[in-house]
Amino acid sequence: MANSRVSLLLLTLLALTLSLSASSPSSHNREELETPITRFQQYLRFKTAHPNPNYTAPVSFLTALAKSIGLVTQSIEFTPNKPVLLVTWPGSKPSLPSILFNSHLDSVPAEPTKWLHPPFSAVHTPDGKIFARGAQDDKCIAIQYLEAIRNLKSKNFIPTRTIHISYVPDEEIGGFDGAAKFVNSKEFRHLNVGFALDEGQASVNDEFRVFFADRSPWNLIIRAKGKPGHGSRMYDDGAMENLMKSIEIISRFRESQFDVVKAGKAANSEVISVNPVYLKAGIPSPTGFVMNMQPSEAEAGFDLRLPPTADPDLMKKRIAEEWVPAIRNMTYEIIEKGPLRDHMGRPLMTAVDDSNPWWGVFRQAIAAAGGKLAKPEILLSTTDARFIRQLGIPVFGFSPMTNTPILLHDHNEFLEDTVFLKGIEVYEHIISSLSSFEEVHST
Repeated sequence: MANSRVSLLLLTLLALTLSLSASSPSSHNREELETPITRFQQYLRFKTAHPNPNYTAPVSFLTALAKSIGLVTQSIEFTPNKPVLLVTWPGSKPSLPSILFNSHLDSVPAEPTKWLHPPFSAVHTPDGKIFARGAQDDKCIAIQYLEAIRNLKSKNFIPTRTIHISYVPDEEIGGFDGAAKFVNSKEFRHLNVGFALDEGQASVNDEFRVFFADRSPWNLIIRAKGKPGHGSRMYDDGAMENLMKSIEIISRFRESQFDVVKAGKAANSEVISVNPVYLKAGIPSPTGFVMNMQPSEAEAGFDLRLPPTADPDLMKKRIAEEWVPAIRNMTYEIIEKGPLRDHMGRPLMTAVDDSNPWWGVFRQAIAAAGGKLAKPEILLSTTDARFIRQLGIPVFGFSPMTNTPILLHDHNEFLEDTVFLKGIEVYEHIISSLSSFEEVHST
């Protein structure tokens, strides 16, 4: 009887062991479970939102991923704790100018209570949507670059030109400690970049969007001063009155630009936009503001976006003479957040015609991938591409997302799995075409 119990116990333990072994995937099975989608999800789960982005973990992840497919990596810091990761696939003719693919590590904040799923959970829903902050802007291309190279390597493709991928910090707050320092470094000069791709935006239809320029942001701060007075009096040169006059003039300019857009004569990104973003005035009280006193100081802030076709000197003249004339006891400050002209004084635009041979190669690569290109655009906002263009290097903004709502910086940002996977295929064609092109030897 005792022997029977022992035998039964041993059989039970054996069955339990076999069951646990079956339910725990082996290292081989775990490798099978790793797919482009799961690697995308892993990258999305790093909390890289400002004001405290985690750069260490995603750089380690991307480094390991790049090394796993035989690529060379280098991490460089131009500002402490803000690394630039450089990934390289050497070409067979390294003397030719290289191709650079850029992506930024950081993302904007998210309000979790406004999301269907936690913004850094990378939930993959049954209908194929992957929800995460950065899914479109722009962690998708960060992984797609590497997955495309993985596929090309599996086909024994060897690039003629060397290919670099750069992962930079701080794009969402201007890029001044990231791409700006990187492109002005000796490390960047040694790359000998001849052409680059940076991020673009989603397309709501079946045509891929491509951007040949960005708008440049200016922050305009206007400060007005005047005599304080009783709330019942009306008199000239009060601080609020002077500021309100400026706001009225600026509003008329904004309306004139917007009318051009509404009439269909220009795209939103082709005009100078100006939007009020804050107003600071009044004398605080325990219950709000003192209502029977006119303040002696008032301040307002505006977000201006200038296309590369705009004349910055004329804009500054307009601000000084029309918007904020000194005779009204006012001062102003313009904070230019990036260049409008390249090192030769030319507008920061990349040609999209036969004068730019890279345009033809890029267009043919999209066609080979079965895609269609929409009319080239100026990007409504701004990206790190402007720092590269400043050196005279041709750059296109491009993210392969079609039939996708534009959700960058929005609640419930997502990308469909099929769109993500199609993007990898598109980059295979782009990378192979650009890196095989030999006719252009210098920028």
